[in-house]
Amino acid sequence: MKDLMGLMKQAKQMQSKMKDAQAQVADLEAQGRSGAGMVTVTLTGEGNMKALKIDPTLLTEDAEIMEDLIVAAFQDAKVKLDEARAETMQSAFGDMQLPPGMKMPF
Repeated sequence: MKDLMGLMKQAKQMQSKMKDAQAQVADLEAQGRSGAGMVTVTLTGEGNMKALKIDPTLLTEDAEIMEDLIVAAFQDAKVKLDEARAETMQSAFGDMQLPPGMKMPF
């Protein structure tokens, strides 16, 4: 019975920490760059594109080159965002001790 109560208390703590971590993740932003910074993409914590900046000198380039640079910048931002999300979640749950066999929800 004592173990069950402890487990329930731990579950409530985890739920609270998850809610806090999700709020922190929502506030994250990540910037990705390509073409030596000629294209910059900014993503929100949810993975939505917030901004796209294109160096004006690229506007005279072939559309295919620009498309490739935009995709590359987006992917760079996505990798950085995923890393920031994981770091945020890890810091929120890092001190929690789970029973054997249970894993963190990230």
